[in-house]
Amino acid sequence: MTAVAPMNADSRMRARFFAFLRMFVGLALLGSLAYLLWNHGEWPAMLMAWVLLVLLADEMGGWFGYIGLLLGALPFVAPGDPPAQWMVILPLVGGTLMAVLLIKHSGGPLVLPFAGLLFAGTLLATGRFGLKIDPQLTLPANAQFQRTALVAMALGLGFSFVRQVVASVMRRRARLRAQRGAVRVLLAAPGVTTRDAVPGADTVNSTPNDETSGK
Repeated sequence: MTAVAPMNADSRMRARFFAFLRMFVGLALLGSLAYLLWNHGEWPAMLMAWVLLVLLADEMGGWFGYIGLLLGALPFVAPGDPPAQWMVILPLVGGTLMAVLLIKHSGGPLVLPFAGLLFAGTLLATGRFGLKIDPQLTLPANAQFQRTALVAMALGLGFSFVRQVVASVMRRRARLRAQRGAVRVLLAAPGVTTRDAVPGADTVNSTPNDETSGK
């Protein structure tokens, strides 16, 4: 049983390293987002950065994503006047982005297409019917607005899908390696046979003997 201890120690060290890495990357993404939103720029660049960095930061931990969502209000408290379009972008994109985060956290990679459809459908529907509700609501129908928001969403959710699939495959391989290691440790123990280490082995091995004895 002593052979298992180094593996557990290595696993703990890897877990601590990845936890630190996720914390560092998440804080770096939030810091970059805060800097970009505090220093007013063109609204397409701000929109792209907000949607994309929120989705990427969310991959480092759920609370990173929600903090990034709240950072969308920074242009209104930063020195200078925010872009006029941000008055429309903040509630429209912010509300839709919140729904996307909630859907992301409700399941694995299979829920991500539904989150993308919700995001795209909400913005496109607002662009199509928004003018009928408010004649001054012209931004959602702007082709640059739709293209910027949808590209940022696709990049963020695409990264999330790839990361979750890769993580799932790695976890499966880790479980298989752990099972093989446990079997090797059991076989190395005195008095333990293959029949004891691998359940069902006696049934498989006994089948030919039973058939032979029946003949």
